[in-house]
Amino acid sequence: MNKRKKIKFSIIIPAKEINECIRESIPIILDMDYQDYEIIILPNNKPAEMPDYLKNKKIKIIPTGRVSPAIKRDIGAKESLGEYLAFIDDDAYPQKDWLNVAEKTFEQKDAAAIGGPAITPIDDSLLQKASGLLFETKFGGGGMDYRYKPAKNSFYVEDFPSVNLIVSKKAFFDAGGFDNDFWPGEDTKFCLELIKKGERIWYSNELIVYHHRRKLFFPHLKQIGNYGKHRGYFARKYPKTSFKFGYFIPSLFLIDYFFLFILGIFSPFVLKIWIALMIIYFVLVAADVFLRTLNPILAVLAIIAVFLTHLVYGAMFIKGFLSKNFRSQLR
Repeated sequence: MNKRKKIKFSIIIPAKEINECIRESIPIILDMDYQDYEIIILPNNKPAEMPDYLKNKKIKIIPTGRVSPAIKRDIGAKESLGEYLAFIDDDAYPQKDWLNVAEKTFEQKDAAAIGGPAITPIDDSLLQKASGLLFETKFGGGGMDYRYKPAKNSFYVEDFPSVNLIVSKKAFFDAGGFDNDFWPGEDTKFCLELIKKGERIWYSNELIVYHHRRKLFFPHLKQIGNYGKHRGYFARKYPKTSFKFGYFIPSLFLIDYFFLFILGIFSPFVLKIWIALMIIYFVLVAADVFLRTLNPILAVLAIIAVFLTHLVYGAMFIKGFLSKNFRSQLR
């Protein structure tokens, strides 16, 4: 029991395997300007080889079998010694002061959980940076660009992704943990249960991690489709946090886009309206993108990505919303 009280944070990393991203992130975590923590890595299977950096006394490796990230996080939480559970994805790594900021924030704010932005690393490829730029825009980020770059201010939120989420261990178990097979979307359900318990979640613009993006176009759109399908299902099943107008906008855009286009085939007047609306749409998206970059290649890629993202997310949101027997598919 005394040993448990001495550890402040348990960093919990669900993973399929000890991959290249973990080989990058663990040395960075071990080099933070904070020492009161442990690292729990949860791969499917025990690594065949154990690199020297994984032999650090702060690290536990707990094989879980092929289960969802939500279940992996619950296993990690049960095995943890920390007062706080610091969840981070396997393809992310923290800023050097991550846990210092976390400790100060918990001391100053009335919150059971805190989250912060997950920034695109500077060494990501052009196609990854274009994906990251999309999320940073108002059009691509859906008004939640603060999740992908630091906002001007910090504030309370009702939902936050587990790529950078730190939770009081007591509050975590009081809310029942993640306790689901959803992937992605497990964080939305957990945050809902946390809010139901009367707890609060604080967004800190100083609590920073760096998160590698999916490349354009197929890996990015596959991820977006997954997000859209899960959010659509949650909008019906968990309306308190997910039945919000902003989540429906891409689906409305998709329906209007094809409806007006089909009508335009039979009506030149409607076709002109469709063309005018599309010009306005792309001008607004382009303005949004160019406010954030002057790189023309990066901007064009991001503009195309925003358009395709709206169509794919909108279609999959409808599919998820109408799904009766919904199941997540593991990687």
